[in-house]
Amino acid sequence: MKSEFKARPVYLSIKERIEAHFLTCFLALVIYRLLEKKLEEKYTCSEIIDNLSNMNFYKSKSNGYIPAYTRSDFTDDIHEVFGFRTDYEIVTKKIMKKIFKITKS
Repeated sequence: MKSEFKARPVYLSIKERIEAHFLTCFLALVIYRLLEKKLEEKYTCSEIIDNLSNMNFYKSKSNGYIPAYTRSDFTDDIHEVFGFRTDYEIVTKKIMKKIFKITKS
């Protein structure tokens, strides 16, 4: 897992920046662990990171967000766990805002 979280090398000398970097790395680890548990430990760290990195969208001015990734077992599992779908239709801006709201609570 250490190789997946590229936290080093760090060339910081100001205390606040060092603390902010540590906090960012720590939060990334916590979020990863939560995802791992929610997905019942079916995926490795690198699989989770790679799959999330590849879940991109094209932003359309008139329609909203168009999925730009290939559906997989991972995407099906993550959609089921979190209760929303983004893989087979254009997601309007209104729906995307609802998804953001759900994920923040």
